[in-house]
Amino acid sequence: MTRPVLSSFALFALAWFAVSALAFIPTRAFAVPAFAAQTGQACQMCHVGGLGPQLTPYGRSFKIHGYTMRTTPFNVPVSAMVEASYVSTAKNAPEPVAPHYAANDNVTIDQISVFLAGGLGSHLGAFVQTTYDGVGRAYSWDNLDLRAVTTFDIKGAPIVLGTSLNNSPTVQDAWNTLPGWGFPYSGSDLAPSPTTAPLLSGALAQTSIGATAYAWINSELYLEAGGYVSPNARTLTRLGADPTSPGSIEGIAPYGRVAFQKTVGGGTLEVGAFGLQSSIHPGLDRKTGATDHYTDLGLDGSYFMTLANSDVVTVNARYLHERQSLDATCILAVASNCAHNNITDIRADVSYYWRDKIGGTVQVFDTFGSANAAIYAANRIPDPDSTGVTFQIDATPFGGMSQPRRRVNVRVGLQYTLYTKFNGAATNFDNQGTSASDNNTFRVFTWFAF
Repeated sequence: MTRPVLSSFALFALAWFAVSALAFIPTRAFAVPAFAAQTGQACQMCHVGGLGPQLTPYGRSFKIHGYTMRTTPFNVPVSAMVEASYVSTAKNAPEPVAPHYAANDNVTIDQISVFLAGGLGSHLGAFVQTTYDGVGRAYSWDNLDLRAVTTFDIKGAPIVLGTSLNNSPTVQDAWNTLPGWGFPYSGSDLAPSPTTAPLLSGALAQTSIGATAYAWINSELYLEAGGYVSPNARTLTRLGADPTSPGSIEGIAPYGRVAFQKTVGGGTLEVGAFGLQSSIHPGLDRKTGATDHYTDLGLDGSYFMTLANSDVVTVNARYLHERQSLDATCILAVASNCAHNNITDIRADVSYYWRDKIGGTVQVFDTFGSANAAIYAANRIPDPDSTGVTFQIDATPFGGMSQPRRRVNVRVGLQYTLYTKFNGAATNFDNQGTSASDNNTFRVFTWFAF
């Protein structure tokens, strides 16, 4: 039965949002607390709004410098994070989306993470995250980014040379335009999402391992190149990852990135490009002798500005186009004329943070591509098209507090995602009478870091 998204339980969740803002008031606060303790800076120095992955220009520099910048001689490089939420969709699911949950109106611990995060001397740094998935009720390795850097000058121009060992293409990136750290910065596995996206939008996260080398020239030009491979299935299983999705990389998948950053109009403008080329054995199958080939190429841009009253405005945009040659998948599906496809994903978001504490963000997204009856057999209209808008308001009242202070931070927020098209159509997209708007999702979340 279709019903208003704001149910009686949602009204309770709104109350929870308000109470969280008051009841969990620490006297001091930080974003990733280990980094805040290391730098002696307030969370707002590195993070827009004082918490979360969205970085300021200073935060980008800290990451590119390998997490090595510090003002304290020593700090404990350990932090933790807990995310909890209430999730409600416009229509009840035919069955619960996960064991131990109802068909709708669920309260859950989304994740609990522990971080090893910090610099070792002036050349080595790490960001290592392990996570307990509260929905799946399982542990796994999460984001990994190990860095080695060196700095020098050429004719007065500062140069940073670095390497990154990481487990997800784009997780090492310092801008919030690429998939690794793009909006929304907080989500729940209980929320419905389209089934199709480009490979570079996260399919290789935690199922690959890669090494890249980069140069940051005069704090303006960023160049990066490297490659990714698949660890063996047994290793991935022990790390809590699914080795069959999307499958194993054949050989090395090359990755490249270029970005240019410049002060423009009182703010910081970035424009760039990125790409990944990969050959995948789907589901670890090697009997066919074929692979699926993916070429992902994209453009991105961002703008950051701090206004005179400490308000912050950000804009992030990404265009990603993927060409597919799904030879192995078509053999496994015993289908002809299904190999050559394309997917395009376009996303743009705008944020405004009052006093860099209370913010609102709007993101529009549009995923579309070629029709294929074999690949999209579950869709009434056999294409990957999904479009919509996500709205979010959040508050992080203590992100401006500086060190030395208690290592606690909190963000509370409301999030609403509206779909105008889902898995190929606006109405009856699954041949079961389900409309795209039935997946409209209201979420209340609380995010603690300590």
